[in-house]
Amino acid sequence: MRLLLSLAAAGLFAAAPVHIVQSGFTAGPDGAPEGWRTWAPRAEIAPRTFVDRVHFRTRAGALAISGNGNAGEHGGWVYDVGAIEPRAWYRFTAYYRSIGVPHESLQILPRVEWKTGEDKRAGRAEYPYQTSRDGDWNRVTADVQAPPKASSATLQLYLSNAPQGTVWWDDVSFEQIPAPAPRLVTIASVNLRPSGTKSSAESVHQFVTAADTTIHGKVDVILLPEAITLIGTGKSFLEVSETIPGPTTATLGELARRRSSYIVAGIMEREGAILYNTAVLIDRHGDVAGRYRKVYLPSAEVEGGLTPGNEYPVFQTDFGTIGLMICYDVMFPDPAHALARQGAEIILLPIWGGDETLAKARAIENKIFLVASGYDHPTYIMDPDGNRIASAPKNGDVAISTVDLNKRWWDPQLGDMRARRVKEQRVDVKLPDRP
Repeated sequence: MRLLLSLAAAGLFAAAPVHIVQSGFTAGPDGAPEGWRTWAPRAEIAPRTFVDRVHFRTRAGALAISGNGNAGEHGGWVYDVGAIEPRAWYRFTAYYRSIGVPHESLQILPRVEWKTGEDKRAGRAEYPYQTSRDGDWNRVTADVQAPPKASSATLQLYLSNAPQGTVWWDDVSFEQIPAPAPRLVTIASVNLRPSGTKSSAESVHQFVTAADTTIHGKVDVILLPEAITLIGTGKSFLEVSETIPGPTTATLGELARRRSSYIVAGIMEREGAILYNTAVLIDRHGDVAGRYRKVYLPSAEVEGGLTPGNEYPVFQTDFGTIGLMICYDVMFPDPAHALARQGAEIILLPIWGGDETLAKARAIENKIFLVASGYDHPTYIMDPDGNRIASAPKNGDVAISTVDLNKRWWDPQLGDMRARRVKEQRVDVKLPDRP
């Protein structure tokens, strides 16, 4: 026995990896399940916490939090996890459902707080934000890395400023996982400005030729600029408009199949009597995988007969989630923010001309890769810190870079700002209709 104790003290017996799985909660004498406690900044804004055996996901007994009619309410359930290995990776998962909570992303707040052996904060808290629907419940999850000095973690399940709301938490888990492997994606953005072409087909042909001659080797996605069916033709929006699918998507589809790459390009779309400034997504097989209709139109496009789109879709590819914006969209914060909130990891921006400073802001504020292909705007690949990591300064050049979508972009003072922005954005505060 003494030998075993000595070996353990010497660290020769490693502690078992953390594996916490909690459901079927039962209230103890103090009203809290074993290992759980409640927390609030001040007693006068503490929520009502209780174990609810009526509303649960898998087994009777869920952790409930009620705003209790208090507009300042903030707090909830807390669980301490020991034996954390510094720099190791962990997966947090929990399920919740709610009523009376108008802004769930802001008011329902799961967190992982790291602590040192002296019970001091070890780095910034994690804000799990990736949420998916699972029947009547929502699954929220995050893969997080323990800071270098962490020895314990505190799981926090909170409700915030929701006086009429109630949230139920169930099936809570926290377990050690292998470090995620790199998720590498190679992106190419083409700088080309055709001139004096006689038709959309000729302009599009020049883009296809440029992609084939300047992009060497395999790439995952090729970005072309805005309105490739218009540039260089001297024609009107109406004269170059076409359906989707149509002749241009067929030509781009051939390029996509030949290169086994996704293609994104801007074209002028016609649907019945309506004309749109549209970005199309072609998959590796050459099929139309999606489209985005430009939401923010400058006056010249409105006066030219274009109609604005009204949604910000994201698209699942075999390498990750992407979002599309077009030109004037970059002047406003909400398109990029809407895409990031839906899980976009890369924004592809076909653009005619615009403010690169604002493009840089969109990358930084959403911690997202932003790729631009433009005419009067530079062609580049920008990382989530707003740095150009590749650029194509000359007509006929291509910007190419391989990025890791599993890399975390960490602010030493604020932590993971991608997660924090999604969780802390004040979506509840309405903008005035007019100045």
